Order: sequence, then C-alpha cells, then structure tokens
Amino acid sequence: MDSRMIPTRFTETNVGDMFVDEYHTNEPAALELGCIVNDIRHIIVCGHSDCKAMNLLYALRDAEMSSQTNRRLSPLRSWLCTHALSSLEKFQQLALTGYDSPLIFQAETPMRKFVAYIDPDDKFTIPDKLSQVHCLQQMQNIASYSFLKPRLEKHELHIHALWFDIYTGDIYYFSRGEKRFVEINDETIDPLLKEVKRYYS
Repeated sequence: MDSRMIPTRFTETNVGDMFVDEYHTNEPAALELGCIVNDIRHIIVCGHSDCKAMNLLYALRDAEMSSQTNRRLSPLRSWLCTHALSSLEKFQQLALTGYDSPLIFQAETPMRKFVAYIDPDDKFTIPDKLSQVHCLQQMQNIASYSFLKPRLEKHELHIHALWFDIYTGDIYYFSRGEKRFVEINDETIDPLLKEVKRYYS
C-alpha cells in the first residue's frame, strides 16, 4: 500500500515474475490462487521502516487509543486491532526483556519453529523493531492456513521475509541460520544464497 515501496524495483523483476497481493482483505484467496492454483513455491513477506500502520499499531498499546469508541471512529485502528494484535503482543514480550531476548515463531509446520533476534545491533527505532516482528508474525500467520499445509509439509512451498530501510535503500533478508535480519550486501550475499539453496531448493 505504501507508494514508497515498489516491489518490482527492489526485487529487479519483470512483468509476470511476481504475484503481488494488493487486496488486503482477501489474503487466503490470493494465497490459494498463487500457491495452489499457480504452483508458486516461494512466498516473500515484505516489511519496511517508517511504516505508518506499524507506527499506529505501536500507539495502540494505549488503552484509550485502542478503545471500542476509537475503533468505531477509525477503520484503520479497527483493522489493526483485529489483524495485528498478535504482532503487538509478541513485540511487548520483546520489550519486557529490553529487546535482547530472542522471540520464537512457528515455521512452516506446527512442529517446526525458528528463533529471531530483533535488531540486535540496535540500529532502528522502536516502531521499526515492531515492523520486523510483524513481518515475521505474518510468516507464522501464512503457515497457519490449512489449505497450504500439505505443500508446506512436503517442502514444496517456502516462506521468506524481506525488510527494507526506505531511507537508506538497504534490504534485509531474515536468515534462519543467523536468527536475524541480515543486510544483503557484497559480504553477505554468498552465505545467504547458500542458505537459501540448502534449505529451500
């Protein structure tokens, strides 16, 4: 939804290379069309810095901001309270530890989990940390759809996360091996490619 983010530009893809879901109330239908009907094998969840929705979600920690009255006045607040509270709850667990402890997310199947350290170098703002948590929580949410379960269990479908710093142009890939978002650059590209080929080919 953010006009500052153009997926085809930062992924260097052409027309027909990507299936982009822009209809945010129809995620299951888009996932079924892409992954079951069209045999897409890789889902990439994208997040970014200075996300206005994540900034608002962070503000919704306040009971008054997230009250039923305010939800009725704001469709966006209502949508976030309905669909993103799991991310906020996970983030609040992280905040209690001073942002040092890892979070645990369910991976492609209920028996598989992955560990994530959020911004261990403390480079980003608090709402940006929430944005990274939300990106990983969406991976977990996607894995929960029962119609995707057979493909996920057979390793025919994989879920990844990319996160973008919109002010520097830096792109980060969530590395399950490193247990954190790793900036994609000349030094990290080869190890990240090896990880992707090893676990997702």
